Amino acid sequence: MDGTAGMVIIGAGECGARAAFALRENGYAGPVTLVGEEAHLPYERPPLSKEALHREEEPEPKWIGLAGHFTEQGISVLTGRTAVGIDRHAKTVRLSDGSALAYDRLLLATGALPRQLPLAANAGPRCVTLRSFDDALAIRRLLVPGMRLVVIGGGFIGLELAASAAKRGAAVTVVEAQPRVLMRGVPEEIASVVAERHRAEGVDIRVGVAIASISGDADSAHVVLADGTDLAADLLVVGIGAVPVTGLAEAAGLAIENGIAVDRHLRTSDPDILAAGDCCSFPLETYGGRRVRLESWRNAQDQGTLAAKNMLGVDEPISAVPWFWSDQHDLTLQIAGLAEGAERHVRRDLGDGAFILFHLAPDGRLLAASGIGPGNTVARDIRLAEMLIAKGARPDPQALASPDVKLKSLLAGG
Repeated sequence: MDGTAGMVIIGAGECGARAAFALRENGYAGPVTLVGEEAHLPYERPPLSKEALHREEEPEPKWIGLAGHFTEQGISVLTGRTAVGIDRHAKTVRLSDGSALAYDRLLLATGALPRQLPLAANAGPRCVTLRSFDDALAIRRLLVPGMRLVVIGGGFIGLELAASAAKRGAAVTVVEAQPRVLMRGVPEEIASVVAERHRAEGVDIRVGVAIASISGDADSAHVVLADGTDLAADLLVVGIGAVPVTGLAEAAGLAIENGIAVDRHLRTSDPDILAAGDCCSFPLETYGGRRVRLESWRNAQDQGTLAAKNMLGVDEPISAVPWFWSDQHDLTLQIAGLAEGAERHVRRDLGDGAFILFHLAPDGRLLAASGIGPGNTVARDIRLAEMLIAKGARPDPQALASPDVKLKSLLAGG
């Protein structure tokens, strides 16, 4: 074991890599070690369900940093290894290759894994999930014109994958057990626009349907619905959400609550161990301290940067407003904030089919804004709405609804 302690980060995704670089940006000069289970250097995951599947050229990962960048910053990246145990008393982490790392502060950025569907346990090699770049490459190889793709799950990942596959000429069917797609966090008004856009591109979306069985062999998979319909697939992708990776933290005796439980500074129940990104749940002051867990690219970035500061003793609290986005066909969906607890919403039409829904609390406070439209048509107003939410603003509903009233003016007025 290297006896020199320093900052150790478990998880080489967006959050972990961002934290490693942010340690240097904040003046830390000691050892920084980033441990990742994949053979690749850290890369961004959002393109895996989009460009990596539908672009004409053979894709490569969208690197967060090239090897030279990590070397220049003095960051040691250990790929192809996992952490298998934490000794909190000795302040060491044991790795899968038998080595151990000493730490002054430890960051767990272990992310989340695709939720498994028990019915698909024996569906064979044509039934897969999408999490890694290698997963995306394997799926892409099968996406040829006319191939039959069945996607189980009508959330962001499932629908983004469906859009990319349709663009490559696949015959796509999406199966969702809930009454509509995008049930989690997306208003029905916007979800219906997304569903209709998919159908216009030939995607068969089936909602409110139960699955009776799933089977498969080396060449195909079959999904039998409760009504007896047999959906034959050259490829079956299960996209029914994700579960936080907490095993390492649990074994170390850290508090778990819908993920690794952290305080408003991202500290776990051990003050020398922090957690950030998809794997942790945290109190969100903007929403009365409600504990949430977010799976988003922006949150991974924000918390990676914040974790680095707090590993160095800054003690800066979580303050970012949640933000999500999804690209499907020619539409971009963006959401700022959390709409849970809203009493009503008002709609602002922006033209060209684009619109934003502003979700208001009973006391008039803006809780969230959900927008959809071609390209970047909603991006600027969603950004301004995000700032209004952060301020705790109570804007005039009529002003929110009127496209003639600039949101910037509401921000200036508080």
